[in-house]
Amino acid sequence: MAEVHTERRERLRAGCLAAGIDATLVTRPVNVHWLTGADGVRALLVTRDAVVVAAAADHRPEQGVTVLADVPGADPAALLAAHCPAVSLGFEEHDLTVARYRAVAAASGARLVDLDRAVERLRMVKDEEEIAFLRIAAEIGDQALGELLESILVGRTERHLAMELERRMVDHGADGAAYPVRVGAGEHSGLAGHRAGDRRVEDGDFVTVAIGACYRGYRTSATRTFVVGLAPADWQVELHRQVFEAQRAARESLVADAPPDAAEFAARRVLDAAGRPGEVAGQGIGLEIAEAPRLGREEFGKLDNRVPVTVAVGVHLPGRGGVRIEDTLVVRPSEDGGPELLTITTKELLAL
Repeated sequence: MAEVHTERRERLRAGCLAAGIDATLVTRPVNVHWLTGADGVRALLVTRDAVVVAAAADHRPEQGVTVLADVPGADPAALLAAHCPAVSLGFEEHDLTVARYRAVAAASGARLVDLDRAVERLRMVKDEEEIAFLRIAAEIGDQALGELLESILVGRTERHLAMELERRMVDHGADGAAYPVRVGAGEHSGLAGHRAGDRRVEDGDFVTVAIGACYRGYRTSATRTFVVGLAPADWQVELHRQVFEAQRAARESLVADAPPDAAEFAARRVLDAAGRPGEVAGQGIGLEIAEAPRLGREEFGKLDNRVPVTVAVGVHLPGRGGVRIEDTLVVRPSEDGGPELLTITTKELLAL
């Protein structure tokens, strides 16, 4: 693992030097972790010829990394900046407060240059070990959801079902839930932002479950919609079919070199043909539940190989409920079979 983090820091260093930035100060915790692999490091400084971290005095760094021990009450970013010999110092403007920015500027005496989310851009394309962690996280979420679907749901509250799913993921080896599990029954089904409440599941309900596990820090997300009862109503069958086909078109479009809005256009074509004004959403995923890139019309460029993303399609009918389906997948080239689906719990309309 030390080699992985060294290589990541070298890529950051090379990119910054090419941009005329002599040294780089990384303070955002998730980025520090990605570059060091250590939870106890509070900030990281990468210069032309050195790597210095601010951490506890007993921290055991990788070979070639210098530890600057924490000083109680002091900002680790300012401590590192004071040891920076650079003329220009890159920093994470989206992480530092104004007060911390001033402290870094005063301590370093360097010209401060915003890194413009350089580390986040490096994090977009995952290595195979990162993708392996994502596969395990997806398997844990699938397993927990599959077990729940074999139990009795009628009469149980959304909140109780969500808590059970979170417990099951931990039982199966997750660090925890990637985000609070969301369960929506009846009129709450199909809603993207619904938080599980006291609504009890009844016969005939659509039930939407959004679930994701975190494993070794890496997160996945999946959303499925089912019907509770012996048989779904005709309108439920038709609505589920439309969302299912739209989401399938979206995920099949996510091949390497596709534009970021490919998924939205593919899903919209299906929804528009059905006369449904549904929601289409997607974004990168990894150490955070929402990372670059975003999948939408406002984004530019092309999708790279080995970029994990989520893609969701949902339609909600006020007062009746709806359907939402989401998957986590990895962008792959068409010649390699296209996108690799990580969340494999069935998307068929099950009657539970």
